[in-house]
Amino acid sequence: MADPVAEAARLAPRFAARAAAHDAAGSFPAADFADLAAAGLGGLMVPARLGGGGAGFGTYVDVAHALARGSGATALVYNMHASVTGALAALTEDLALDLGVGDAALAARDAALADAAAGAWYAVAMSERGVGSRLSRLRTTYAPAPGGYRITGAKTFCSGAGHADAYLVAARVDDRVSQFLVPADTPGLTVQRTWDALGMRATCSHDLAIDVTVPARALLGGVEGLALAVAALMPHWMVASYAAVYAGVARAAVDAAAAQVTASGHADLPAVRARLGRADAAAAAARQAVREAARRVDAAPDAAATRRWVWRAKLLAGDTAAEVTASMLAAAGTSATRRGHPLERLFRDARCGALQPPTSDVCADWLGAAALDADPDAADRW
Repeated sequence: MADPVAEAARLAPRFAARAAAHDAAGSFPAADFADLAAAGLGGLMVPARLGGGGAGFGTYVDVAHALARGSGATALVYNMHASVTGALAALTEDLALDLGVGDAALAARDAALADAAAGAWYAVAMSERGVGSRLSRLRTTYAPAPGGYRITGAKTFCSGAGHADAYLVAARVDDRVSQFLVPADTPGLTVQRTWDALGMRATCSHDLAIDVTVPARALLGGVEGLALAVAALMPHWMVASYAAVYAGVARAAVDAAAAQVTASGHADLPAVRARLGRADAAAAAARQAVREAARRVDAAPDAAATRRWVWRAKLLAGDTAAEVTASMLAAAGTSATRRGHPLERLFRDARCGALQPPTSDVCADWLGAAALDADPDAADRW
């Protein structure tokens, strides 16, 4: 694979050129994902032995940041795919032994990863209305069925719905929460085209209605009840992977504002330059926080300090994106508020960052508990 970060940076201007039309129509950027597949970025997190790039979390966050500078929506859908493949790739043989994962489940893991390297795209079907992404509160259920499991329920905010090859579906029975990789063509899996939101419109995060029967191999890990354990073991995919996207959105807003004020002749105004300077510093700080979290995830994923940086990254990126885009809109002036202007779209996309789970308030509460030497995971966050 060519340098994945360079490939992402090469593709970003193409995505930026298409972003306004997809945002206006609420349409899926299929050409962006064709470009991603052609560049091999769908297999970024897949081990080299299975045909992928074998990248770590640090490379992922640099790729996602670069993509988001072109289109936040495309980068966000890409994040969902990467979170599936990244978590699967992190299920090493040693971890599998600790979790009780057997050979059949490891073979299913390898098949899913090899498919991703060959061009398959995965979406995440976790969130539910009135529940969000809290795994312990899910209403979607599963039960044993001949040869596998029957899953029934409904999901919302499923980015890329209708365009994925398979969906990672979270479901529960009693206090056990499990995840299943459900092919998109499974009978009873229905996309309900409900997405018409303020921001990230081109993610096509439609609802899913689920009444499916899947074979036993669809159960990730082959062991029921692993979802909460995996969330605890890999909080970077549940918490910080979004952060790289919103740090990229913040940087895109600085770039767009600089272009606008230069074109309008306002670059000589001290107040405008001051806004740009503060925004530049804030965007850079958010990115550095994300990269520090990623560096620690790659070096020592289980360390307490790593977990703090993971939560810091999500909080800082989400809040910074909203603050920077608002300031850049003010710096650029009224013309930048018109529909179709890059800053207007970036402003709306950035508002989603603090709201995506875990929200900024949840992140701040986690960090506050840690700062007080309390157990931040004692609260029922998932």
